[in-house]
Amino acid sequence: MHNMWKRAASRDLKALAGRFPAILLLGARQVGKTTLARTTFPRMPYCDLERPDLRALFSSDPRFQIQSRARPGVILDEAQAVPEVFPALRGLIDEDRRTNGRYIILGSAQPDLVRGVSESLAGRVGVLELDPLTASEIARGPEAHAWTDAWLRGGFPDAVKGDFRTWWESFLRTYVERDLPALGVAADPVFMRRLLTMLAHAQGGICNASSLGASLGVSHHTIQRHLDVLERTFLLRRLPPYFRNVGKRLVKSPKAYLRDTGLLHHLLNLTTLDDVAAHPVKGPSWETFVIEEIIRREKRAHPHTQFYFWRTSAGAEVDLVLDRGSVRIAVEVKSGRGGRPETVQQLQTAITDLEASSAWIIDEDKGTDPIGPRIRRRGFVANLDWLPT
Repeated sequence: MHNMWKRAASRDLKALAGRFPAILLLGARQVGKTTLARTTFPRMPYCDLERPDLRALFSSDPRFQIQSRARPGVILDEAQAVPEVFPALRGLIDEDRRTNGRYIILGSAQPDLVRGVSESLAGRVGVLELDPLTASEIARGPEAHAWTDAWLRGGFPDAVKGDFRTWWESFLRTYVERDLPALGVAADPVFMRRLLTMLAHAQGGICNASSLGASLGVSHHTIQRHLDVLERTFLLRRLPPYFRNVGKRLVKSPKAYLRDTGLLHHLLNLTTLDDVAAHPVKGPSWETFVIEEIIRREKRAHPHTQFYFWRTSAGAEVDLVLDRGSVRIAVEVKSGRGGRPETVQQLQTAITDLEASSAWIIDEDKGTDPIGPRIRRRGFVANLDWLPT
């Protein structure tokens, strides 16, 4: 087990362990959940419930298995593989509600875990989603990685460290052959690869299941089912549109993003940043990278923020809307340098329609400067930890 990356989420995990008897740590496979849990709680025994021997033991007598291993607590990986664990945990927690941080539950299949938690552990568990590495975590790691490595290779730890193309190919093979059948999806590997590649070519576009289905020769229901699974396993983000009654016709379908730019670049056969720069996906790739970076940081600073995009049928658009409840912030992402007059004018309209407090243009340049009333331009690398305000 390596300690290569110092994860900001470790503080969040410790904080939840001080408040709840159990903590549910969600995230994609190989995103670093096991390493985070074991380095944060080194004294806890670790049990991988996908191992056939452990699965059989925990299925037959989950309460005994949990009790016999809890010294002082226990880490249960891929807990959705043994649904009997959840009611057993509820009984153990209710016998001692004063002791927090005893059970760390890990999983990569969100709906199964959340269902088990909501049915058995409501009010007893804190939930934390572990995202891929941020650019600042990568740049501050013990090895020399530039923030641009996060853009090219994505944020999965093993993809950043080595040959990300080979790593993603192996990940996809395992995902289709093992993970999807475990979720009840008998996905044909060729079909899933074609769907993912089509999503990559349409990165950041309006998600049209009927159009995808027509291209792949299946119904839009089949496409929706596969998109649901991709989203539930943290590979796809469907960003919903923001609605306000402003007397304008608004786009009502979500935008679809493959969440990790390393996966995006692998599917499009892009191995270097020069490859990305020469490809039509360069703009959507940069947009994805910046949006995911902001969402990852925003969730830590403002856990209840909702994320949207905004677009009118006339074409006015904002890439990301941060809705903090009483405050809304509009963010437009531009490759190269942003700040063209038409972009500023569009953002001024969006500020009014969204009743936003401010708007930001994030680009690839350096520095930051005001470019209009309540509008600022900021180069992404000005501060790798900043958040729009």
